[in-house]
Amino acid sequence: MDNVKSEPNSWRMFRIMGEFAAGFQTLSEIPSGITIFGSARTKPGHPYYEAAAAIGEAAVGRGFPVITGGGPGIMEAGNRGAKRAYGTSVGLAINLPMEQSSNPYITVEVKFHYFFVRKVMFLKHCCAVVVMPGGFGTLDEMFEVLTLVQTHKIAPMPIVLYGRAFWSGLIDWIKATMEDREGYISHGDLDLVTIVDSVEEAMAALAHVHPEKPKPLIAGQ
Repeated sequence: MDNVKSEPNSWRMFRIMGEFAAGFQTLSEIPSGITIFGSARTKPGHPYYEAAAAIGEAAVGRGFPVITGGGPGIMEAGNRGAKRAYGTSVGLAINLPMEQSSNPYITVEVKFHYFFVRKVMFLKHCCAVVVMPGGFGTLDEMFEVLTLVQTHKIAPMPIVLYGRAFWSGLIDWIKATMEDREGYISHGDLDLVTIVDSVEEAMAALAHVHPEKPKPLIAGQ
């Protein structure tokens, strides 16, 4: 992976194809799961960490695999809860020089070099997304899902934001500035997200989805 920048574009194309092939093959027999996004910096014992672990455990109790980015923090929490419930605990890990190794609660792992390939795998194999508080990476993942659902590039799915105190300022700004003042999003677009403050509320927001074989990435295909 260290020499990716210097390799010819033709070899890079094959590397990208290989990552897609490995992801599709590894996850092909796993039912659609609950993907949990969130900060890698959240420590065990923090309320958000414990909530993510509880959501992972509750998701397995309903028959879902749990899918995370495979790292520490919220990712570790989601995998930890899933493994605690003896469920399928998926880690889609990214190779980064500053990142720690994958967390020890993963039962199915796929490693990626390319963020965009990894994000395809997150969405190809999930039927709902829970977004815990986090940083730039978490926001990138959240807005990726929102954009694809808004533009009908993927089928509608629950997008649950956990922690009203964390998310309300952003949502208020989107409503007041992007929607009402500038008209950059349509009225009703914010209805794509549900904000919750408890594990029970999170699972209630997921009540109408069920594990199933992976669906097509593009709605209608």
